Amino acid sequence: MFSSSRLRDGLTRRRFVTGVGAGGLMAALPRSAQSAGVGAQAAGLIPAEPSALWNLSVGRTHIEIDHKALHAPCVEGTVPGPVLRWRQGETVAVNVTNTLAHEDTSIHWHGIRLPSGMDGVPGLSFTGIKPGETFTYRFRLHQSGTYWYHSHSGMQEAQGLYGAVVIDPIHPDPNACERDYVILLSEWTDVSPMDMISNLKMQDDYYVFRQRTAASFLREAREAGSAAAALKDRLAWSRMRMAATDISDVTGIIYTYLLNGHAPDGNWNGLFCPGERVRLRFINGSSMTFFDIRIPGLEMLVVQADGNDIEPVPVDEFRIGVAETYDVIVQPKEDRAYTIFAQSEDRTGFARGTLAPRASMVGPVPPMDPRPVRTMVDMGMGNMKPGESMKEMAMPAKNMSGGGMAAGDMADMPMPGMAMHHQHSAPPPLEVDDPGPPPINVENQNVAMMPVDRLGSPGDGLEQTGRRVLNYRQLRATRPGADPRPPSREIILHLTGNMERYIWGFNGRKFSESGPIRLKKGERVRFTLINDTMMEHPIHLHGLWSELENGQGAYRPYKHTLISQPGSRMSYLVTADVPGTWAYHCHLMLHMELGMFRTVIVE
Repeated sequence: MFSSSRLRDGLTRRRFVTGVGAGGLMAALPRSAQSAGVGAQAAGLIPAEPSALWNLSVGRTHIEIDHKALHAPCVEGTVPGPVLRWRQGETVAVNVTNTLAHEDTSIHWHGIRLPSGMDGVPGLSFTGIKPGETFTYRFRLHQSGTYWYHSHSGMQEAQGLYGAVVIDPIHPDPNACERDYVILLSEWTDVSPMDMISNLKMQDDYYVFRQRTAASFLREAREAGSAAAALKDRLAWSRMRMAATDISDVTGIIYTYLLNGHAPDGNWNGLFCPGERVRLRFINGSSMTFFDIRIPGLEMLVVQADGNDIEPVPVDEFRIGVAETYDVIVQPKEDRAYTIFAQSEDRTGFARGTLAPRASMVGPVPPMDPRPVRTMVDMGMGNMKPGESMKEMAMPAKNMSGGGMAAGDMADMPMPGMAMHHQHSAPPPLEVDDPGPPPINVENQNVAMMPVDRLGSPGDGLEQTGRRVLNYRQLRATRPGADPRPPSREIILHLTGNMERYIWGFNGRKFSESGPIRLKKGERVRFTLINDTMMEHPIHLHGLWSELENGQGAYRPYKHTLISQPGSRMSYLVTADVPGTWAYHCHLMLHMELGMFRTVIVE
């Protein structure tokens, strides 16, 4: 599907830039291409042929985007790094040389199934790559699809050390297209991650500059039905010492949002001929930002989630959490420019690019949507209205262990996908590891008393747009899962945090206070997440697939990263089929660094 001469020749002759803001530095194509047999590639363009051998160099390069200059740690001197193209079934070797002066580095292959020693997490799966050393990652490819790579050392990922991976399927692709582009979304700032942490520790809303005001009260009153209802809502949030407008910890006040390394003024451009099918491989390589993506005037057909084929879903828009990937197909039929528009969830900025028949064309940029506002649902209070009594909820919440059912109740519950495999016998009793609701303390600010299933919701701010927006319940695999067994054990984890102190964790504990989660090799386990916080958390389990229980039975979608929405309860199945020590964490980088991290040991 990448053999089109029009794709190779028409795009590689163009001059692409790594990123440019108004008056900013224009960066040229990568100065060197170390991949065996593959030349330098423009941003977003996939190499013409896959290669099983790559030589990559990690170093620091002076890069300026949108007037923000940084001596950035990156791969091959570019942000993002080169797109790597592999072929399913082959064994790849990637030689990574660390040219940093005084820093260790690493590459984690996000979503790739491999031996734990090749996973690239210093302190867990290997010791890291010392300055001046070369480490060879070698593993066989058992999968195909769209993935990405990034550093797992010293928050280098937040400053530019990331890139895309495309793996060709071993069988003919049922969704082959005439054009194929990577669309890698990320952020750019000259503020160091450590400074961000220091600022957020000092003031939790340091980067949130769009608070509720007297001017916004009139709109809130109209939406609530009366001024009294709007005032009650504000008072409820005030009593909880929380802000309903606190959507993202770090915002567009310091971030420039990038598409394939380009600032909005840089306008990355992808070409097409009217009538062609164009595949866009969206990757959220940001550190702290969720994006809502649409292409005004074009329907998007979502055909892959986290590298795995799904039954096609036609949508106008979708939300992509940090570290997720979605492949969509569009078919522009008019001879005009279309804008790829990716607004941040908090509506403080956007990334954009253009699909057009000619390189000189520029698509119109739509206005951003109104900012989302959190509700009682996000606080884990179900559909409660502000000010309603919690007394009637106390007993159910206690019986349900903070939203989770008791072991005896769970054993009687039908499990998605079980009926077709166990029609004539009852499932074995389910062992439940449930710590119960975490205490309210310095490490935990809230407990979701009535967590709800939010898989059918596209996310805060997307439910009343009038557009068709993707939700998790629509994801259906194209074939049944490889392991039909029901789980023998359920592990319930609360996602917790204290925004005022900027501490994050699982079950009210930081990583430093938590032991590993132990699984036996071959074990089939259900993980259940109860989000006690008012923020989305993209949860990533290294090395193992997470099969989302979304009502699709045996056709559960396989994912490597799952968005846990605020105040929600979500479950997924895991088969512990690869031994080793694996990282398990929130992929919001600052949350991971400040405690929302565990290890999973498959013994």
